[in-house]
Amino acid sequence: MKYPAIILRLLMLCLLVVVAATARAETIDARYPAVKGFFPQADRFGAIEGNPPAAAVYRGDRLLGYAYLTADILRIPAYSGHPINTLVGFDLAGQIVGIRIVEHQEPILVVGITEERLQQFARQYQGKSVFDDVVIGAGTPGQVAIDSISGATITVMVENATLMRSVRRVAEARGLTPPALPVAAQAPAEPVQPATTTFPATSDAPVSRPAASAPGTAAPRASTPLKSGPASMAAAEEEPIWVGVWRQRTFQIAIMIAGLTILTLILVFQDWLAKRPRLLVYVRDGFLLYTIFFIGWYSLAQLSVVNVLTFTHSIMRGFQWEGFLIDPMMFILWSFVAVTLLLWGRGVYCGWLCPFGALQELTQQIARRFNIRQFEFSQMVHERLWALKYIILLALFGVSLQSLVQAERMAEIEPFKTAITMRFQREWGYVLFAAALILVSAINRKFYCKYLCPLGAALTIPGKFRIFDWLRRHRECGRPCQVCAVECEVQAIRKNGEINANECHYCLDCQVTYWNDRKCPPEVERRKRRERAPRALELVRAMESHMGPSGLDDVGPGCDGCSRRPER
Repeated sequence: MKYPAIILRLLMLCLLVVVAATARAETIDARYPAVKGFFPQADRFGAIEGNPPAAAVYRGDRLLGYAYLTADILRIPAYSGHPINTLVGFDLAGQIVGIRIVEHQEPILVVGITEERLQQFARQYQGKSVFDDVVIGAGTPGQVAIDSISGATITVMVENATLMRSVRRVAEARGLTPPALPVAAQAPAEPVQPATTTFPATSDAPVSRPAASAPGTAAPRASTPLKSGPASMAAAEEEPIWVGVWRQRTFQIAIMIAGLTILTLILVFQDWLAKRPRLLVYVRDGFLLYTIFFIGWYSLAQLSVVNVLTFTHSIMRGFQWEGFLIDPMMFILWSFVAVTLLLWGRGVYCGWLCPFGALQELTQQIARRFNIRQFEFSQMVHERLWALKYIILLALFGVSLQSLVQAERMAEIEPFKTAITMRFQREWGYVLFAAALILVSAINRKFYCKYLCPLGAALTIPGKFRIFDWLRRHRECGRPCQVCAVECEVQAIRKNGEINANECHYCLDCQVTYWNDRKCPPEVERRKRRERAPRALELVRAMESHMGPSGLDDVGPGCDGCSRRPER
């Protein structure tokens, strides 16, 4: 009975081998037709083969160049934790003739960056040598600088490293050598005649460059391994990409650490600040501006529920630190948030470090200055609306189990990418949605944060294990005093006086009221007792100056100068 099952398994294994071999033998233009645009004069494309794997491109019997996929050679995890697979073509002169991203899971590329902007970025590589030291942004002498994509700097840095390192490997394996380095002893069978290879450049006009070999022959292979350019370039290739990113962002890292240190001091000395409400207003508003402009619009360190989903998938499918270290600002901020979640709960991030939350907060303050009427839901409606963000989080997580890319598209419920990461430079529909949420926050404090934010819902889960509870309460809070509950505009204080840490944004408004002896009833009573005590003491002293310790005159009729009562 077992033999048919064994035979069936063998047949299935043979079928898989045949399918894999067929797929391997399939020509690259059949799998990726875009490669035809890299070599418009080609009439024949080979299969992806060799080590490292690449496909030869021909015109008749003449070899024009090679095309390959970066994922077959080098897999550097990007912002999403997954590599970006890119189709690359280069000619025999060592010039890159085209690139096209064919597979990725980058949130900013899934929804945010248009195809036109991607192609503009890709066209910058056309005409660059495979041995150039290409860098994103401003470069040093000897480097070739290209422009980044606004809002996707980390992604394009990973793409650049993946592309340039892999194309160099393929070129070296096929015998191409850096122009500045002498080629080792070679003995071609016949004199090499210069040929011309035409490929599309950045402009629409074709550019002609000398090819490295005669028609129909491959470029000569060096007899010794090459170092692919200067020593610094070779060292950089061995260095993990995140190390270079951290080195380039030293200034931003220093400012971020300084800001987080200041916030830590604010939390430690929160009671001292709460007793000085005017100073606290200046400190809080100043930090919110820092959060919007530096953390948000300058550093693009807006956390997202996509980060949570990516981290969860990384834990389930093989965790790698490199994918998270690639963005130093995000890594430092997430590390700080992880610590504060365990110490104080989610309110520290939501109330102080979220750029979009800070934007809503300051919008509401401006609205109040113009006496715009505020609107709040009833407690019953408010508590039911709380559930929306948890439902959104569960939906996103469920979809991510099937397709992380689809979950990233659905995560556009977050306006963070539009308002912060891309600074409102998007299609009008996304801009209108983000602007509407900001306008609603002008009449209902942090409406999005309270009811729709899946990131806030996700942070609530680890926040339940917080160690400290530094928000002070009186025994009279809620029994019967309701001052703080009425004044809390995020409605995080229950009628019994208890602060709901799952919804608290740690704005410290309730702590200002706690120490206010003109507003908080228990403090008002204590102040009155303190004020009555000196008056009572003064009265007692005044009485003692005129009367004896017994409460009567020390010398009276019939007393004979003693303290005895006179006889009647």
